[in-house]
Parts: sequence; structure tokens; C-alpha cells
Amino acid sequence: MPKVINIEPTPNPDALKFILQRPILRSGVRSFRDFASAVGDPLGSAIFALGQVTSVFYMDRFVTVNKESEAQWSDLIDPVCEVIESQQEEEPKEAAPSDGLPSGTADEKLMAIHKVLDEVIRPGLAGDGGGVEVIDFDGTTLRISYQGACGSCPSAQGGTLAFIEGLLQDRVHPSIRVISY
Repeated sequence: MPKVINIEPTPNPDALKFILQRPILRSGVRSFRDFASAVGDPLGSAIFALGQVTSVFYMDRFVTVNKESEAQWSDLIDPVCEVIESQQEEEPKEAAPSDGLPSGTADEKLMAIHKVLDEVIRPGLAGDGGGVEVIDFDGTTLRISYQGACGSCPSAQGGTLAFIEGLLQDRVHPSIRVISY
């Protein structure tokens, strides 16, 4: 069972990052924006069942929980820790064969975008308890969705979005525009 070893603030005052001793998820991420989307996920649905929770995001060794702005962390921290610590770790799965292409597409710009996101953007966002998912790309406009603490953080829509767009324009192609969903 995972053990919460630290709780860190994020740039979003309504989100906390619960750091775990061991991984709770072997690969990928889980991101839920409401209770309905978490149905079927034991950890996500159990955290939403506590009430006053607006999103749950987790990967590897951390869980980020966003609360309603009126809610008090003092009422939620202990119950969230109890839910996390009651969960079983994910069983390792056999790796599926991969052709190395993101989402099965051969589009060179999209592959370059994923590379920049994986190497620069996602590690930084994960440090603050969040992440980013590519929704779609039409060749010039990239639609993304922020996850975890980044999902409702005011700076995600301003400075962070502008940074991502500038970095992709510099490293991939100057015509790229980034919008958040």
C-alpha cells in the first residue's frame, strides 16, 4: 500500500500534491475533472466521495487533489491521506509493442511536439502537481488540456500557456499556436 510521505503546496492555492513513498501507478497518468469521470477508478472515485473535491490527478509517486475554493484543507488532508494509503498499487503490466510514434500518427510536427512536452514541459508541470494532455493538433493549432493542479491554476492560462507556445514555436515551428481546452 502506498504511504504518503509529504504534502506539498502547488502554485494553485486550491491544490495540494501528496507525495508517496512508492509508485501508485507504474506508467501513464490518471486525470479526473469530476466524480462521473472517476467512476471505475478506485482511487479517483474514493477521493471524490469525500466531497468538496473538484479534480484528482495522479501518476508515479504523487496524487494531486483540487478542492472547492470554499473548502478548508484542514478538513480534507487527513481523509485524503487515508484514502490514498488504503489503495493497492497497480500491478505491473506487460509493455505493448510500440512503433515509437505518439498516438499512432506519423506527423513529424506532432512527434516533435510530444518530444518537447515530454522533455521540458511535463517534468516542470509534474513538479507542481500537474500535467498536460494533447487533445488534438491540426498542423498549426495545438489544443491542450491541463491536468491536476494546473487544471484550475490562474497562471496556467497566462504565463504557462505563453511559455509552452513560445517554446514550441522556437523548437518545432514558428506557426504553432497553443490553446487550452
